[in-house]
Amino acid sequence: MAIPFLHDTPPPVDAVAAVLQLLEEESERVVRLWSKRIRAETYELDISGRNLRAPLRRLIDELVRLLRDRGRDALALWPEVVRSHGARRYNQRFEVEDLAREFKSLEEVLLYVYARRNEGVLEPEVATFIVELVGEAHASAQASFARVLRTEEVRFREAAVMESVLHHVEVGILLAEVDGTVSFATPPVSRLIGVPMRAVVGSRSQSPLSVVLSQVNARQPNGESFKVADMPFMRALKERGPVRGVMMVVERPGGGEATLEMSATPIWEEEGELAGVIQTFTDRTEAATKTKALMSANDAVRRLQGRLLQRTRTQALGQLASGAAHALNNFLNVLRLRITLLRREFKPEHLDALDKTVGQVGELVARLQEFNVQRTEEQLSDVQVDATVREALELARAELEGREHPVTVEQRLGEPGAVRADPGFFRELVVNLLLAERERLSDQGGRVLVETRREADGWVSLRVADSSTQYEAEDMTRMFDPLNREAGAPQLSLLLAVARNQVQRWGGELTVENLPEGGAAFVVRLPLARSEEEAERGRESPEAAAGPRRFQQTRRVLVVDDDPDNARMMAEVLGEEGYDVKVANSGDVALKMWDERRYDAALLDAVMPDMSGWEVARELRKRSPQALLAIVTGMDVRGQNRANLALVDAVFRKPIDVGALDDFLGQSESPAAGGGGGAGVAPPGG
Repeated sequence: MAIPFLHDTPPPVDAVAAVLQLLEEESERVVRLWSKRIRAETYELDISGRNLRAPLRRLIDELVRLLRDRGRDALALWPEVVRSHGARRYNQRFEVEDLAREFKSLEEVLLYVYARRNEGVLEPEVATFIVELVGEAHASAQASFARVLRTEEVRFREAAVMESVLHHVEVGILLAEVDGTVSFATPPVSRLIGVPMRAVVGSRSQSPLSVVLSQVNARQPNGESFKVADMPFMRALKERGPVRGVMMVVERPGGGEATLEMSATPIWEEEGELAGVIQTFTDRTEAATKTKALMSANDAVRRLQGRLLQRTRTQALGQLASGAAHALNNFLNVLRLRITLLRREFKPEHLDALDKTVGQVGELVARLQEFNVQRTEEQLSDVQVDATVREALELARAELEGREHPVTVEQRLGEPGAVRADPGFFRELVVNLLLAERERLSDQGGRVLVETRREADGWVSLRVADSSTQYEAEDMTRMFDPLNREAGAPQLSLLLAVARNQVQRWGGELTVENLPEGGAAFVVRLPLARSEEEAERGRESPEAAAGPRRFQQTRRVLVVDDDPDNARMMAEVLGEEGYDVKVANSGDVALKMWDERRYDAALLDAVMPDMSGWEVARELRKRSPQALLAIVTGMDVRGQNRANLALVDAVFRKPIDVGALDDFLGQSESPAAGGGGGAGVAPPGG
């Protein structure tokens, strides 16, 4: 009977020979991959001038020699060689976990390289031998590591206890020598920074620390790169004094950011010599996160506050205007009906009724002005222009950028100094000008330029400009008219009228102008705040030093009013009183007429589109110091800037008392008491 043929099983692989051949032919590759794995697993730094592969190459070379000479006995002999490696790693401040990762990496590299050389085949005998070989070596190195640690604990028990304590506290401590060498770092330093500090400790060069900072992308809170020179211990060594509260942001290798607070304190010898520096590391990540959240919330609240402030003020003005309009319409209706009856039949009672209604209108206007005085009570102080502009930009930013067509703001702040104003109203003024630009650019968006500078004549200018279309001359005239009836204009015109009035109270001016290169700009000019000494000297004006002015008989009078009907009626009334009266409907025309023919007196409307009455008074006072100048206004001037009030001799409130006006113009002495003080007259500064 035939015996069946049996397949022979493959002979067992000589694991020792296989591993020896692998290491003889691929030792350099094994060392390279092993060091790469160690660097990745333990965050070891590859520092220029330091060879990470050298100690690993010595271990592999010794293993090759033992496998070649002693065969399988290498399994027991090589761990003895590796024993010193454990002690070396302890001196290099490796952790026990780092040592385990190191030998685990060797095992993975050997298995990987062998399988790749053998076309993916890894015999069980070879795999078992590699695992046993590396495992015995790891156990020997770990035993040596532990023995050194125990020896150190016995010899330096107090130091070991302190090391244990410092390992668990949340504050990292670093010691630096006088030459800048880092001689000691507690484990929390490595935990807080995110990479081991063992390469830094003991190095006399600052390059390892520079590599650490680069690896964790260390930076200042403002985003600038954090350099070695920025470290508190380096600054403390240089400045020979403590350095507190230095903040550094780092990126952890595992992901996320950490914010560290560092401080450094110099240590002095008894002889007064500097011995070194102690630097501490504290994790402030949670506090920094909360601070950012609070700052973000604060910014949001400020922006919301700006929007609510604007809306509330607009609603209040709208309600005030609506109520005033209702009352005035009632009075106007009575006036019109009385005038109709008067045309049909003259009766004295009709005139009495008209006079009574006019008085009621005057009382309503007075109440509105009282409201304005209460609403605009100011706390004047020296206001830094640029700081206030920045605050206003933050308040208005959400409204500017939050629409479909955003408006961006470019700042050119020239640090012009301070002006004398109310801080809250000045900030609101800037917000209103920015929102006016937003409305102007609402259809297409665009860029707004905010520029401040100090002018040569002791004034400060603030320009809010855009590059949109230019204004028509008629639009510029009506822009500050609070009763502008164009669609969409009433609210804006009312706000601009309030803003111009406020600037004039501070002795300045608010204008709008077209730019030669295209676009337009709001321009605020205010006098630069003066020191107490300058203010005291300024109170002694040249006119005051020369004594009170003496006036000749007034004959020639210039009436300046942009309302033709008001100007014409004033001229007719004064003409019937015997005065030679001319009319100018703008400030520019008035100055030209004054230069052509000098007048004895001028009656100036306070609010005009091109130049205010106060500005015209300033120019006329330069030309004719002895002339009689009076402001004629329907506004309350109690909040007016004293420098403006000092320019004129009287202020007449509308409706004007013609008798008081005649008394004022007919005087021949200085009107120090305010021109007779008749009804409708307000003395300067009163």
